[in-house]
Amino acid sequence: MRTRHRITLAALLLFALAARAYASDDSSVTGMVADSSGKPVGNATVTLQNASGKAMATVQTDANGHFTLAHVDPGSYAIVVSAPGFASGSSIATITPAQQNPVSIVLAKSDTLDVQVNAQRLNRARNDLLPETGSSVYRFSQSDISDLPAGQNTPLNQVLLQAPGVASDSFGQLHVRGDHANLQYRINGIIIPEPISGFGQSLDTRIIDQMNLLTGALPAQYGYRTAGIVDIRTKTGDDGSGGSIDVFGGSHQTIRTSGDVFGSRGPFSYYFSGAIGENNLGIENPTSSASPLHDHTREGNAFGYMSYIINPLTRVSVMFGVASNQFQIPNTPGLTPSFALNGVNSFDSSQLNETQSELNQFAAIALQGTNGGALDYQLAFVTRYSRTQFNPDPIGDLLFNGVASKDFHSDTANGLQFDTTYRLNDKHTIRAGVFAQQEHAVFDNDLTVFPVDENGNQSSDQPLNIPDASSKTGYLYSAYVQDEWKATSKLTINYGLRYDKMDEYVSASQLSPRVGVVYALTPSTTVHAGYARYFTPPAFELVSNADIARFAGTTAQVNGQNDPVQPERSHYFDLGITQQITPALSVGLDAYYKKSTNLLDEGQFGTALIFTPFNYQYGRVYGVELTTNYRQGNVSAYANVALSRAQGKNINSAQFNFDADELAYISNHWVYLDHDQRVSASIGGTYTFGQTTFTVDSIVGSGLRSGFANTDRLPWYTQVNLGVIHHFNFNNPLLGKFDGRLLLINAFNRVYELRDGSGIGVGAPQYGPRIAVYAGITRSF
Repeated sequence: MRTRHRITLAALLLFALAARAYASDDSSVTGMVADSSGKPVGNATVTLQNASGKAMATVQTDANGHFTLAHVDPGSYAIVVSAPGFASGSSIATITPAQQNPVSIVLAKSDTLDVQVNAQRLNRARNDLLPETGSSVYRFSQSDISDLPAGQNTPLNQVLLQAPGVASDSFGQLHVRGDHANLQYRINGIIIPEPISGFGQSLDTRIIDQMNLLTGALPAQYGYRTAGIVDIRTKTGDDGSGGSIDVFGGSHQTIRTSGDVFGSRGPFSYYFSGAIGENNLGIENPTSSASPLHDHTREGNAFGYMSYIINPLTRVSVMFGVASNQFQIPNTPGLTPSFALNGVNSFDSSQLNETQSELNQFAAIALQGTNGGALDYQLAFVTRYSRTQFNPDPIGDLLFNGVASKDFHSDTANGLQFDTTYRLNDKHTIRAGVFAQQEHAVFDNDLTVFPVDENGNQSSDQPLNIPDASSKTGYLYSAYVQDEWKATSKLTINYGLRYDKMDEYVSASQLSPRVGVVYALTPSTTVHAGYARYFTPPAFELVSNADIARFAGTTAQVNGQNDPVQPERSHYFDLGITQQITPALSVGLDAYYKKSTNLLDEGQFGTALIFTPFNYQYGRVYGVELTTNYRQGNVSAYANVALSRAQGKNINSAQFNFDADELAYISNHWVYLDHDQRVSASIGGTYTFGQTTFTVDSIVGSGLRSGFANTDRLPWYTQVNLGVIHHFNFNNPLLGKFDGRLLLINAFNRVYELRDGSGIGVGAPQYGPRIAVYAGITRSF
């Protein structure tokens, strides 16, 4: 009996084990995957995960959304489902032995995911419209700008000063590779017509996601303004919603409040930013004192970008910008009046009350698309309105200058731009485009002057009034075609032709060949070279056809010729090499030479702080640049040094602005341009320790030109700026995450002079900023 009992128990145990094994093999999960409307989702990936998150099995749904996961051990599991165009879904399933365990999972349509993928595709297509082959490129990312001592409160011109070959001048002017201004700004690939020159910056640094400065021998895509292309790609709301608020202030009673907001709603995305502020150092101090007299400034700007994805391959976008600035013109105390005014016995020059207001507005609409493979395009219409008004001190300007001129300039530009890229095959990418612009300038000046005798001496203390108004409409046209040829795996050649025509104060045109070469000498060494023929019209909004004869016999009279300002024509050669020494360290060396006919320059000749173009019959500009960049872990650094020469000979337009002896000298001698600076350098870097970043940037210059016919130059100068940024993270929801920033401008309080009031086309002295302390708080949400 005992033996029979043992046999029976063993049989029962074997039966139980077999039943368990059979039940395990027979357990399964079946289910249905559908969208929120109940429509089946086919080809969805269904993954079975155990309690530790390990994937135990994966299947695909059929065309009816059904799936089956067979031979599943009993227990609790997560069923995770993913499908293109949908947000992932999941469900918890408890598996029982020898059973089919049904589940049903509903997936939500992920429009956001589709929009992000489509936006990225369209951004790549748009950016590919802008070639860089053969040119020199310096890049600024959003994080690079944030790491500057003033971060996004750094004016755009001061950000660009950190690039090689960029020299600083008074009134916020920049000179790139020995050219006076001559910068072209593009936002998201669209050319923004230049505004009337002034003191304020038209674009806010805050809007930048990525900025590239292209110099050298540029591809045929780029024309008119060619010293440098400032290519700005703005922030968008494609990748999510959020924003920030920033308060910044400190020395010179500076206070600035700014903010931005971004987001998306299905295929629609948006980005808006704005800032308002004031300070007592809007224009460079004409004296070496720590605080200028009469220099209060109010500034405001706004920017908006909106896009709508019509379909996965097509997008329409709209953007706009406005900058409104009000400046007091700083005074120099202790000046002695040069003229007599009836009823006025004395006047304190520190009490002069000159002001200037500036308004710049632009808007653009673009249709941009791709076929997903061979063809990309963008068609854009852009409009810009710019105005500047100088208000004199009606008494003081007469006493010190003999002229009190109320100057109003406005300019309206409308342009149409079309760019396209066609990938013919793996070796050839064809790019072509056209551009047309109409511009209408208005000059409305009202001068108060004194009469003079035949020797030019004041003959009466009773002033006269002379109105001076004119207007002009001008046109620009251009077309280009180019081929980017990948000759070998190492060699790329971009060659093309560009045609430009202007019909403004003069009519002229030019056919310009371009060629650029990039050769990967080794995996870490790249050589580039290029040649470009350039055609540069004078800034239409600055050229005036005023009748100078009407000022004869007054203190505003001028003598000499007034030949029309011509477009500059030049040959440009560029050669450079970049070396990736280590993964963290790169070095670049670049040399350039430009030979010009009718070289363009600008100067301030009147009492209003508005520039006037003129030509040198012959011009030559050449130089060399060295760049270094280091980035590893929590340390980054850069150093750029540039040597340059910019010279001209024989002024052959707007000659009445110059003294006869200076004109005679320049007609027979090569002279340095007033913005020539032999050495320009920029150095900076960051070090991050925990949640704190220490940052520094500095500029060094050998001094701009001065004296008779620019035969002298100002002394060397250096400015060092220091900053510290701390990232706070509080659990308190009211505080949350925010950045605090403290910075020191001109940390060593070096007194330096940008201009001394002498030189060709230089109106008044200007000094660099003295030591100043600022702080800011940025709260993101």
